[in-house]
Amino acid sequence: MNLVLKNGLMLCLFAVVCTGLVSFTFIVTQPAIKAAELKKKYHVLHQVIPPESHDNALVESCIWVQDDHLLGSTEPHQAYVATLHGIPSGIAIETLAPNGYSGRIDLIVGIQLDGKISGVRILSHQETPGLGDKIEKRKSDWVDAFVATEVKGAKDPNWAVRKDGGHFDQFTGATITPRAVIAAVKRTALYFEANKALLFSQPYGCDGVQNEGS
Repeated sequence: MNLVLKNGLMLCLFAVVCTGLVSFTFIVTQPAIKAAELKKKYHVLHQVIPPESHDNALVESCIWVQDDHLLGSTEPHQAYVATLHGIPSGIAIETLAPNGYSGRIDLIVGIQLDGKISGVRILSHQETPGLGDKIEKRKSDWVDAFVATEVKGAKDPNWAVRKDGGHFDQFTGATITPRAVIAAVKRTALYFEANKALLFSQPYGCDGVQNEGS
């Protein structure tokens, strides 16, 4: 066997072994990764929809929603219906702000049946550390300003930063980020008001969503 053929076979064997190891690692770690993701989702949902306002398993009550304008993109989003004694009490809608300072900001908005915001949390973003990242709950309490607010029409002047005459604080040196989040929460509330009956009449079911407690 010449040297070139021998080296080629060795490289081929090495590639097969490496591929097998990567595949094995992926298979072994998948359950742990999914469990961690599910735990994080429980935590976030219970922050935007208070536990006392529902008695159903939120992750099981998942539906798909989509609106190119009001939910920020053409992609479908997941929403989680809250019920109390079998009656709808609210919903948590995943949405996004496409116009953050450093790109898209993914968030989830909890909304009560009466249209008031019950909570907002940021799911992912690329905003500037020390400035725009104050939208994260672990960085500041800024997102708490949304709790108990409501949108009174598309032209509600309160839904802006104070610099623009609105109700919400901006960040020193970072106005674009809070503007983007405020606008996204407002659009999500408008989406809810326009589609309330449809949202609460959809059958539950989102691919890849596991049952709570499993």
